Amino acid sequence: MPTSDTGITIRLASLADAFGIARVHVSSWRSTYRGIVPEAVLDGLSVEDRSVRWTQNLAQDVDKGWFTLVAEDAGRVVGFASAGPERSEDPVFTGELGALYLLATHQRLGLGRRLVSEAARRLREAGMDSMLIWVLRDNPSRGFYEALGGQYVRRRVLAIGGVDLVEVAYGWKDTAVVR
Repeated sequence: MPTSDTGITIRLASLADAFGIARVHVSSWRSTYRGIVPEAVLDGLSVEDRSVRWTQNLAQDVDKGWFTLVAEDAGRVVGFASAGPERSEDPVFTGELGALYLLATHQRLGLGRRLVSEAARRLREAGMDSMLIWVLRDNPSRGFYEALGGQYVRRRVLAIGGVDLVEVAYGWKDTAVVR
């Protein structure tokens, strides 16, 4: 169900949103991860390439139990969240928030909270009452997940562009508390 209280609508993504999602994905990676992820990786990101990947993801996600939500402002995608079954067969967490990205111009407006809350609600409806998200440890917005009640679960190393980066997992054992 679409929701709106700031003129910005949160709704389920469609294939037609792939380019807008890709634009947000590339822009937010560049603004958030500069100085964390190797410059060559960020400079090499392409909205066109990501658009192809998002078209494929959106077409295949439903079969895998995944969904993507978009935040839309005046007909333009300004943020998105993607969620579904937890991918590493975690014994505690059944759902996973796989991605949450907003344009820098639309951060700190409550959209991230709205996207996470709607994703958690949809996961609950699908029988996934707990949720995990992996975040780069050096992400300056990492505290957002703590503010939403996410508890530190564990860490792992992820190689991006030949550099080992640390990711940390935050979890909610009860997605009903995510508001």
